[in-house]
Amino acid sequence: MGLGIGALVETMKLLMVFPGQGSQSLAMMAAYQGLPAIQQTFEEASDSLQQDFWKLAEQGPVEKLNQTVNTQPLMLVADVAIYRAWQQLGGAVPVLTAGHSLGEYPALVAGGALALADALRFVRRRAEAMQQAVPEGVGAIAAIVGLDDAAVVALCAEAAEDQLVEAANFNCPGQVVVAGHKAAVERALEIAKKRGARRALLLPMSVPSHCSLMQPAAEKLSDALQALPLRAPSIPVIQNVDARTHGSADEIQHALFRQLSNPVRWVETIQEAARQGVTHILESGPGKVLTGLNKRIDATMQCASLHDTEALRKAMTMLAQHAQAN
Repeated sequence: MGLGIGALVETMKLLMVFPGQGSQSLAMMAAYQGLPAIQQTFEEASDSLQQDFWKLAEQGPVEKLNQTVNTQPLMLVADVAIYRAWQQLGGAVPVLTAGHSLGEYPALVAGGALALADALRFVRRRAEAMQQAVPEGVGAIAAIVGLDDAAVVALCAEAAEDQLVEAANFNCPGQVVVAGHKAAVERALEIAKKRGARRALLLPMSVPSHCSLMQPAAEKLSDALQALPLRAPSIPVIQNVDARTHGSADEIQHALFRQLSNPVRWVETIQEAARQGVTHILESGPGKVLTGLNKRIDATMQCASLHDTEALRKAMTMLAQHAQAN
């Protein structure tokens, strides 16, 4: 005789994670057939911002899809839609949520700290402020693979000269994203290659997120952030800037303010989830970027992505089998 829902809750602790900018692709929602919550969420979002997000996701064009002011609200909608589809299918309730960069906002929506409509309006303003903070062509962001964190931090200091380049995302062991002035980022890549990096390449994003160049954007957003109707989450959210959960709206707000100009501590986020007893991680979003990172951070956890309808059903089966085995 199989175990019931109560046993599943006792033996399994689920972290739901949400990807951010970079996981978008043309027709990324086409794989989610037969899930009414997907279309319903997109309609709600389109009404909120008076923009056809479904058409943007399915038809692009790619240039428009990849513009920061469009990508950020679109990824928020997609992540939340997939999570709602998971809920509609009867999927297990996570004990924690977390999101990578922009993904922190759908994590807060899923955690009950923020309404989708409020999140959308703020994220659109956030994207505009980020784009305006550093003019097109001035900033850059790049990935360095094959060097440890300390080595990347050191080479950034060496490459900066009279400009700025900093570690922006600590994604997994041996993978760090750096951001700053374009020339300084390019110098950092050259140094990384000389020091044995397996890969060192610019990413197709003009906004140097999560470095000190974003401080003007954070200041510009301060009033809007203070007006954001946050509340204590019903599901704790591990936040990027310090890899901790925060119980009050004020603490969440402060962490979001600091998030823009400080690095995403994804390795520490997954380590914190493990410390809290998480056994399974599901990625609620198109693509599988975070799932690959999570497996490299902690091979003991069961990780899966909800990248299409079949993946949602397989994840439900995986959790049910875990319950039966325990």
